Amino acid sequence: MNIKPLADRVVVKMIEAEETTKSGIVLPGSAKEKPQIAEVKAVGPGTDEVKMHVKVGDKVLISKYAGTEVKIDDVEYTILKQSDILAIVE
Repeated sequence: MNIKPLADRVVVKMIEAEETTKSGIVLPGSAKEKPQIAEVKAVGPGTDEVKMHVKVGDKVLISKYAGTEVKIDDVEYTILKQSDILAIVE
């Protein structure tokens, strides 16, 4: 199944956070923070007022509680507005 976002929406897949600290301590599930870096999987066409600045494959930094989480074919995606993207990570 493919997702085609409408207007200025973007579909992203969260990049998993590391499970150990730099010093090698393994973090339990309750101590992990929600990851904020995601990979863009699909981009809407934009609108007359909003030009799309991201493209498929970009790694982006998103707002912590942005978007709507959906599960399709056992894969979790987040659908959010382009304005919820804070930066492109290079």
